[in-house]
Amino acid sequence: MDSTRRTFMGMSAAAAAMVAGASSTVSAPVSSAKDKFWIAAVTPCDENYEFDPGAYREQLQWWKGQGADGILVLGTNGEGPSFSVAERKKIAEFAIKNKMGLDMIVTTGTPNFKETIELSQHAASIGADSLLIQPPFYYKNPKPAGLLEYFRLVVDKVPNAQVRYYDIPQVTGVTINPAFVTAMAQQHPNFIGIKNSHGVAEEFEVLSTQTPKRLNIISGTDNNMLVALSHGNGVILGSGNVYTKLVANIFAAHRAGQDPKPAYDRLVQATNMMKANGYGSNYNAIKYALNLMMGTRRINIARPPHVPLTDEEMAQIRRGVAQLKEMSAA
Repeated sequence: MDSTRRTFMGMSAAAAAMVAGASSTVSAPVSSAKDKFWIAAVTPCDENYEFDPGAYREQLQWWKGQGADGILVLGTNGEGPSFSVAERKKIAEFAIKNKMGLDMIVTTGTPNFKETIELSQHAASIGADSLLIQPPFYYKNPKPAGLLEYFRLVVDKVPNAQVRYYDIPQVTGVTINPAFVTAMAQQHPNFIGIKNSHGVAEEFEVLSTQTPKRLNIISGTDNNMLVALSHGNGVILGSGNVYTKLVANIFAAHRAGQDPKPAYDRLVQATNMMKANGYGSNYNAIKYALNLMMGTRRINIARPPHVPLTDEEMAQIRRGVAQLKEMSAA
């Protein structure tokens, strides 16, 4: 049992039942800007692994047309750590200049606070709507005091920017709890919430209910989407790259005061179908499927260490996308 799961095993039976029952709860109509659908956007690269701005513009246009509210720039799906500081600035600038009415969150975390400050100040200066900052991810399991000091050094340098914490312990090796999130909120008025990408239902419910109400506790995984909506919060999803319309339909039902569960079930059906056709977490698979959904022939590959798709894998994904287009149009 991992350490984060152990941390949250003490939640009450009532809270656990609340998590289990959230999928059948009818969400209230939208009442704030907290319950948005952001896509954890992939970053297109050409055959030389260089950023392709033309492809990025086409992706932004397509996602907007499919119903996304916003974009996360250079997150995990966006391969943020695979780009240099100079490249990250260039990509962020392009995204902001081509935002098309989308809410733009820029990921600015690095393993050191100096570059994190540099990227955060840059993103704030060019008009990012908010920043998403992961903890320093080389040294694992730091003490909370050290983590709070790291974020003090960073957040104090961007007092006019809205800051979110990126909670993805399976990648960073850093776990947090409601006490840490509450301390961040108390120390920094411009701290507005977290993206939780761990995917543990009990943990997400505790973070959603045992932290200050003003915070936006966003789900970064599909399985906690309905729980997030039941609390008036939103999502930042890698699945949004390809299943954009299906996720947007969930939010449309939620905002209309309808039960979003049927639309969510259609998303689950689609993701299961794509998995059966070999679609997984390989970022080259995401980029290839996205190209097929958009109807573009642009080269769009992920940087190493992600490996290229085989001809057989591409053929499987083509079969899956043909079905997905029908499901998305229904």
